[in-house]
Amino acid sequence: MSKPVVAIVGRPNVGKSTLFNAIAGETISIVKDTPGVTRDRIYADCNWLNMNFTLIDTGGIEPDTSDVILAQMREQAEIAIATADVIVFIVDVHQGLVDSDFRVADMLRKSKKPVVLAVNKVDSIKKYGNDVYEFYNLGIGDPIAVSAASRLGLGDLLDEVAKHFDTDNMEEEDDDRPRIAVVGKPNVGKSSIINKLTGENRVIVSNIAGTTRDAVDTEVVYQGREYVFIDTAGLRRKNKIKEELERYSIIRTVTAVERADVVVVVIDATEGVTEQDAKIAGIAHDRGKGIIVAVNKWDAIEKNDKTIYEFTRKVKDTLSFMPYAEIIFISAETGQRLNKLFETIDMVRENQTMRVATGVLNEIITEATALQQPPADKGKRLKIYYTTQVAVKPPTFVNFVNDKELMHFSYVRYLENRIREAFGFRGTALKFITRERSGKDAE
Repeated sequence: MSKPVVAIVGRPNVGKSTLFNAIAGETISIVKDTPGVTRDRIYADCNWLNMNFTLIDTGGIEPDTSDVILAQMREQAEIAIATADVIVFIVDVHQGLVDSDFRVADMLRKSKKPVVLAVNKVDSIKKYGNDVYEFYNLGIGDPIAVSAASRLGLGDLLDEVAKHFDTDNMEEEDDDRPRIAVVGKPNVGKSSIINKLTGENRVIVSNIAGTTRDAVDTEVVYQGREYVFIDTAGLRRKNKIKEELERYSIIRTVTAVERADVVVVVIDATEGVTEQDAKIAGIAHDRGKGIIVAVNKWDAIEKNDKTIYEFTRKVKDTLSFMPYAEIIFISAETGQRLNKLFETIDMVRENQTMRVATGVLNEIITEATALQQPPADKGKRLKIYYTTQVAVKPPTFVNFVNDKELMHFSYVRYLENRIREAFGFRGTALKFITRERSGKDAE
C-alpha cells in the first residue's frame, strides 16, 4: 500500500514548521522567527479521516538568491516538490503578497502537481478575512485561511489536501511483484547494482556522489520471476559536510521505503558501516519492512579468513536495533554474489508473509513463560492469556494480558527471540501489540 506524500513549501519564515507541527501533532521541527532556521527537511507519518500520508517540512524557498544556505534550501524544496503527490503552498497574511510568492507559484505550476494554497497567521477572520482574497492573484486556486499557531482552519486544509489523494493507488494490491527499494548513502553503488542486475546502463552511474536525481523503477526478471527495483540514488551535493548528505538523502529514502516490500541497505565495504547507514536502515526498520544489508565493493577489500566475520560483527554492532537483518557481501563491479540477492529477497518476502497458527504460537509462548517467569510488580505478576497473529508485512502479534503495565519491553524482546527461534522470520521485523483483558474476558 503506497502512502501519499504531502510537502509543505513556501518562502522562509511564513510558518511552515509551525503548520507541520500542528498537523503532525508534536513539536518536531525547530521553530524560530529567523528566516531559514529550518534547514533540514523533516518528515512525519500522519493520518486524516483514516487516510495515512507522509508529511514533509521543507526549508524555505528563496527563488533568486546567491546565499549558499538559501540556495541549498531551494534545492531541497525542489526535491520535495518532485517527490510529493500533493503540495501545500503556505503564504503569510501579515506580509501580504510579495514577488517571491509569485516566483514560488510559478515553480509549483511547472511541477504539474496538485497545489493547496494555505494563507497562514489568520488568527481572526474578522481582522484578516478580506486580506486573504488578495492571494487569488497567485492563480493557483482558492486560498484557505489557517492559523498554524492557533490550530485554526486545519480541518478545512486537510480536507482539501485529501481530495487529491489517489485512493486507487493507495489500495493497489493487484501488483504482487516484489518491490525492492535500494537505499544507502550517495556513491555506495546503488545504481551500479541495478545496472548489473538488468545487464544495461538504465540508471546513470558516475563517481560524483548522487548523480541520479530521481527515484527510478526498474523491472528485473530473474529465473522467470519479475521484480521491481526502486533506485533511490543519493543526491548531488554542494559540499561534503555529513549533515548535508543526510539532509539530501532522507526524504527520497522515506518515500521509496514506503512503496517497498523489501529494503536493500547498501553499505560501502571500503568505508565500513557508519552512523548514517544506521539512520537510513532505521527508516526501513521503523516501517516494519524486510531488510537486507548488502555490503558492496567487497572485491575491493583485502581479505583473510576473519574478514567476513569481523565485518559482520561491525554491521551487527552498528545496526544492533535490527538483529534480524540479513547480511550479504556483493560486488556490483564483478557481479559477485548478486544471484544470492534474489534468493535472499525471496526468503525475506516469504518470512514477511508467514502466518503462524494460534495453537502452535501459544505452545511456544507457554513454554517461554515456563522457562522465564513473566515480570511482577507489587505482588502482581504478568499473565499472558493467549497470543495470536493478526497481520503480515510485518508479522504482527497481539498478546492478551491481565495488565499492560507489567509487559516490559525486555520481556517482549524475550518472547520475540523465542518466536524467532521457533519459526525463523529472518530478514523481517516483528511487531507486538499488548491488549489488556480481565481473566473472565480472556476465557
